[in-house]
Amino acid sequence: MTLKISAYSLMIFSSVFVKAQMLNPAKQDWLLNNAAYTAKIYAVPEKKELVLDNGLLKRTFRISPDVACVDFLNQITGQQLLRAIKPEARLVIDGKNYNVGGLFGQKENAYLLPSWIDDFKPGDSSFHYVSHQITELKPFLNWKTKMWAGQKNQAAGKVLSFTYQSELPALKNIKVQVNYAIYDGLPLITKWLTVDNNSGKTVQLDQVVNEVLAVVEEESAVVGELHSNNKTGRGMKVPQGIYLESNFAFNNAMRYPISDQSTHWKVDKSYTSQVNYDYTTPCLLEVHPSRNIGVQLKTGTTFQSIRTNELLMDSYDRERRGLAIRKMYRTTMPWTTANPIFMHLVSKNDEQVRTAIDQCAATGYEALILSFGSHCNMEDTTATNIHKWKTLTDYAHKKGIFIGSYSLFSSRKISDEDDVIDPKTGKPGGAFFVNAPCFGSKWGLGYLKSLKTFMTKTGFDIFENDGPYPGDVCASTTHPGHEGLEDSQWKQMELQKSLYRWCNEQGIYVNAPDWYFMDGTNKVGIGYREVNFSLSREQQMILNRQNIFDATWDEIPSMVWGFVPLTKYQGGGPEAVLEPLADHLKDYEQLMMQYYGAGIQACYRGPRLYDTEETKKTVVKVIDWYKENREILNSDIIHLRRADGRDWDGLMHLNPKLKTKGMILVYNPLKEEIRRELKLPLYYTGLKNTATLSVQNGAPKKYTLDRDYSISVPVLMKAESYTWIKITE
Repeated sequence: MTLKISAYSLMIFSSVFVKAQMLNPAKQDWLLNNAAYTAKIYAVPEKKELVLDNGLLKRTFRISPDVACVDFLNQITGQQLLRAIKPEARLVIDGKNYNVGGLFGQKENAYLLPSWIDDFKPGDSSFHYVSHQITELKPFLNWKTKMWAGQKNQAAGKVLSFTYQSELPALKNIKVQVNYAIYDGLPLITKWLTVDNNSGKTVQLDQVVNEVLAVVEEESAVVGELHSNNKTGRGMKVPQGIYLESNFAFNNAMRYPISDQSTHWKVDKSYTSQVNYDYTTPCLLEVHPSRNIGVQLKTGTTFQSIRTNELLMDSYDRERRGLAIRKMYRTTMPWTTANPIFMHLVSKNDEQVRTAIDQCAATGYEALILSFGSHCNMEDTTATNIHKWKTLTDYAHKKGIFIGSYSLFSSRKISDEDDVIDPKTGKPGGAFFVNAPCFGSKWGLGYLKSLKTFMTKTGFDIFENDGPYPGDVCASTTHPGHEGLEDSQWKQMELQKSLYRWCNEQGIYVNAPDWYFMDGTNKVGIGYREVNFSLSREQQMILNRQNIFDATWDEIPSMVWGFVPLTKYQGGGPEAVLEPLADHLKDYEQLMMQYYGAGIQACYRGPRLYDTEETKKTVVKVIDWYKENREILNSDIIHLRRADGRDWDGLMHLNPKLKTKGMILVYNPLKEEIRRELKLPLYYTGLKNTATLSVQNGAPKKYTLDRDYSISVPVLMKAESYTWIKITE
């Protein structure tokens, strides 16, 4: 019997490769080897242009009579993203719109011909180009860590910065700088801007639109029913050639596209030759916070906008698109590759903490997190509490164990004085979690200070922040951390991000169930329904594998955590729990292998890691196996078959840079042994002709790759068990 594994996965190995070869037979696939694609910024004086180019993308700016982006080319596919010139940014100051840069006069907005550009003029009320500078890309965060990480080097590249000023009296001595970073080895631009107010007065900065792009539409539709939210044609596809991600995302979805608060695909009424009769084609990209930021920018101060990553895509294939996004994370946010092996301890006293530290050291675990419900209170900065946890931290460090704790922020009620005020009622309430503290309240500012004090004085290495700021607005006018409703979201968001940036630069690892990665967090939840952990262990195992499969399309394994309740959690009877561990050793091992085999750390939540010597040996066996194969198990995942309980399921790790090019993990949920011939896609291993496979350290066998870079492998899978297969040259 031959199973065709995930048609969408197999498709890419022929179509994408053939496509790339047709474009340029000598060009190396950047997802296999990106060493040749070095970032450059250069001038073309005869065209009055500056160009960002790394061989994967090219973005060109005309700089006279003003700055305008005139070319945004995907050099992998040859696709032009730009159809028209727009301003480089837009500010809303004291209720008025002001364009930054841009050229005007284009009449046809479906496409842009270079011969037209000389006739375009600068805008009447814009901030105009003054100067530019080219610099080396510096890290956005000075990340420190002592933990294992798959990538510790910061991204390299160049930055082009344009400076703009205005002659309008209302804008005199306000300077705007628009920055574009281009990276080595990535088809990626990062854009952000700063506003310096030296006007001698406070200005109301209502909004900053840090990107405006007239992008080639994805499809044409004569009629598109208006979508009530964004006024674009409902059902019409937004352009897929560019993936956007900014550091303004929240709402606890644990997925970026749902958390995103800044990407807006709008209509372009100036595009009068579009097919859609109502001009509702979603082809105008604007990037800005969904709510106005409402910042009172005092004289002598600087405002920095959100940062936006613009990643150019070369395929519609879900797996390849995911690999590109994952490459972006590994390169631009290397802290997401840190992946300590941790236990989630439920403790009632200090002795239980010491016992857990001892068990971690004895089994090869590297870190201990005091879970929710434990006896650690990080908000208590009294000398007695600090001394207690400093003593326990020292004990952990002597054993080679990192230690940290859980702390809850938003899903709790503090007081009428400190909670967010609902603008509709003028009273506490109306928050994401109904009641929640305002980060800008006296309590919120104190919470921030207490956490920093506690972690600094105790030497904690890990911070697990549950309920991070989820975007609540606050109508209070007495909270010291914001002026009023208008700036409450922006100011609270900045306070939350400042904490994570501080942790990142102090070497403190951060778990947070929301999308703050660009500002320093290390890990987010994999996504699961907590009440499912009251189901039987048999159900949990299949559901967990489904969660792993679904969560790793766009995230790397080290970015997500799973959950394994060792003791009763969210209800359930004896069939739902692993304790006593010795009585459920097979299930305990299987659950560990599912997560460690995927390269994912789970929260093993309970009072201990083992209860007998046999249990200890099982834990040690899994951890030793994981550490032996750690690099490949933390590498990218190719999705083979999703768990459904009817037949085998599995995934494959791939990394062309390692000696071990791949690792396959397959699971047999059936009660009988099965034999399957698996057709395995090996394109992203980098192997071209042959591959050598060994099943669980068995005798190696060499296979010849088919023309689509796949091989067919017969595999015997034991009943209700797992099988792993190593791939080398």
